[in-house]
Amino acid sequence: MKVEGSHAIKAARSRVFELLITPDVLRRCVPGCESLEATEDGSYKMTLKVGVGAIKGVFNGTIRLEEIREPEHYKMVVDGKGAVGFVKGVGQLDLSEEGDQTVVNYTGDVAIGGTIASVGQRMALSSAKMMANQFFTSIGAEADAIAEAEASGEAYEPPKHGFIRNALRKLSE
Repeated sequence: MKVEGSHAIKAARSRVFELLITPDVLRRCVPGCESLEATEDGSYKMTLKVGVGAIKGVFNGTIRLEEIREPEHYKMVVDGKGAVGFVKGVGQLDLSEEGDQTVVNYTGDVAIGGTIASVGQRMALSSAKMMANQFFTSIGAEADAIAEAEASGEAYEPPKHGFIRNALRKLSE
């Protein structure tokens, strides 16, 4: 299944890139991420709780970042397994500056199997796009919170994330 799109974030490219590779930020921003821990080989061990349609489950797996060219590109390799199936994917993220914002273009190939694949490719693709949108909206909220902290001289307080908060953020854009 092919997933692709783009998302504009009102922040400098170097800041967006840093947010996209920082484990604590990823843990907060990836929808359903319950844990994300660095491993000795440079990858990350992750636990993700996701659902597609009526099929919901917990996936344990790894994320590895490759081909890192700061601040413009990296490749992400994901491999996860759970009681409801498996997910394997490879994605490319390319960042470009356009005025005062950064545009993140992403493409990926995702394979799913097991019970979760029974919902059909169209529903799985719709869920993947929704999760990507939530993720990039959360990254944008992180960038906004850092900019506000810098402008006010106060300490950075990570924003709260979630489906409803991100939907409200998206509507206010």
